[in-house]
Amino acid sequence: MRANLLTLAVVIFTLGLLLAHAQEVVWSTAKVIGAVIAGVSFPLFVLARWQLGSSFSIKAKAGRLVTTGLYSRIRNPIYLFGGLFTVGVSLFFSVWGPLVVALVIVPLQIVRARREERVLAVAFGEEYERYKSRTWF
Repeated sequence: MRANLLTLAVVIFTLGLLLAHAQEVVWSTAKVIGAVIAGVSFPLFVLARWQLGSSFSIKAKAGRLVTTGLYSRIRNPIYLFGGLFTVGVSLFFSVWGPLVVALVIVPLQIVRARREERVLAVAFGEEYERYKSRTWF
């Protein structure tokens, strides 16, 4: 739980700095697109984390199967929106940033999602397979 709060605090602090200095930014198309992506994905990331509740863990484990809210359509909304937020912020700071982020984060998130999928499939069996068939990523 401390890691979650620390991550959230760092992200909110970073957003606060960006907002405090928004007037000083030279707004290019890339910066606008990055800000929009980050601005839309961050609240969805926070919502996904909140909806996951106590089922969140750093290591893959199966406490309970969350299938409501964002999880009713997307199996891994934290990875999706966290990745989009990171891409948005990196685009804001550098045109090449999203490429670097994508090359590093996307493979890591896919590996983590697959590991979690195996754990959930073992723990929840057919219930997880039905859930998986009606959701994306």
